Amino acid sequence: MKKALFIDRDGTILVEPKTDFQVDSFEKFEFVPKVIRNLFRIYSELDYEFVMVTNQDGLGTDSYPEDTFWPYQNKMLAILKSEGIEFADILIDRSFEHEKLDTRKPAVGMMKNYLAGEYDLANSYVIGDRLSDVQLATNLGAKAILIADAPNKDVALCTNNWDSIYSFLKLSQRSATVRRKTNETDVLVELNLDGTGKMDIHTGLGFFDHMLEQVAKHGKLDLTVKVKGDLHIDEHHTIEDTGLALGEAFLQALGDKRGITRYGFFLLPMDEALAQAAIDFSGRPWLVWDAEFKREKVGDMPTEMFFHFFKSFSDTAKANLNIKVEGLNEHHKIEAVFKAFARSIQVAVHKDPNDTSIPSTKGTL
Repeated sequence: MKKALFIDRDGTILVEPKTDFQVDSFEKFEFVPKVIRNLFRIYSELDYEFVMVTNQDGLGTDSYPEDTFWPYQNKMLAILKSEGIEFADILIDRSFEHEKLDTRKPAVGMMKNYLAGEYDLANSYVIGDRLSDVQLATNLGAKAILIADAPNKDVALCTNNWDSIYSFLKLSQRSATVRRKTNETDVLVELNLDGTGKMDIHTGLGFFDHMLEQVAKHGKLDLTVKVKGDLHIDEHHTIEDTGLALGEAFLQALGDKRGITRYGFFLLPMDEALAQAAIDFSGRPWLVWDAEFKREKVGDMPTEMFFHFFKSFSDTAKANLNIKVEGLNEHHKIEAVFKAFARSIQVAVHKDPNDTSIPSTKGTL
C-alpha cells in the first residue's frame, strides 16, 4: 500500500505572513528554513507520495484575487521541481472558516480518494503548523508532525526544524511494534533498525534474555521484548512465540527493502568456539542449522529450542538463514551464534542513502 505525506503550505513550506496570512507578493515570498533540502531528501530516499493540502481563505474573491495567488504558487512549485521535488496531488480549499465546508481542513472532503483503501494511512503523516493539521491527521487515521515550538502530546513529532522532520521520518521508516497474543503467551516486540543498542528485554528466561541482549547490542538495534508466557508448563511457547514476533517485527520494519544490503554474513570467535551466520532477507524463509549441543540446558533455556527460535524467526521474517558452530563449551557456542547472527543482521539491514532500489533483479523481495 502507498504511504503519503499530506503537507500544508503556508507556515510549513512557505513562511506565512503575520499580517494578512497571504503570500501575494514577492516581498512576502520566502521558504521556511531548510525545507527544500529536506523535502528533497525525504522525496528521494523515503517511500512517501507528496500531497499538498492547504486552506486559502476566500481565494477567487475580492479578498484574495486569483492573480495575487497563482504567480507565487506556481513559482514555488517550479523551484521545488527544479530541486527534484514534485507533488502527486495539490488540494486547495477556497472557503472561509465560517462557511464550515467539508472540504476545508481539518475536514476530509477534498481527500476522499485517500480514504478508499489504497493508502496506508496509519503509516502516513500530516505535516503542518496548526492544530487543524493535527486534527486532519486524526480524521484521516494518520499521524501528525507539528511545526511548532511548544510540545504537543497528540503528535508524533513537534519541532520547528526540518532537519528533525527528515531524521524522524527516516528512522520511523525502519521501526515496528508487534504484539502477539495467544492463549499461551503475550509477546510485545518493539524494534528500531537504526538504533544504538538500547534494550529492555524480559522474557522470564534469564539466559534467553541474555542472548536477545546480544542481538540488540551487536546488531546496533533498539529492542524491547516483553513476554508473559506459560512457563509453569515449559519454556517452549515463550521461546517460539518470541522468535515469531521478532521475525514479524523485522519484516514490518524493513518494508519493501529499498536500499538495504539484503545479505549479511559474519564469522565470529568466542574463546574456543567459532560460529558463522549468514542471512538473506530474500522474502523466502529457510533455515540451515549445523549445530549440536551435548547439554540439555544452558542456564534455563533448553538447547533444543535454539534451533526452534531461529526457525521461528526465519519463518516470519521471511529470511534465509544459515548457521554453523563448533566448539567445546556450550555457553560459548550458542552465545557466539547469537552474536554472529546479530552482526550479520547489522550488515544486511544497512541502508545506502544514495541507493533507493530494491536489491533484486525481480524488482521485489
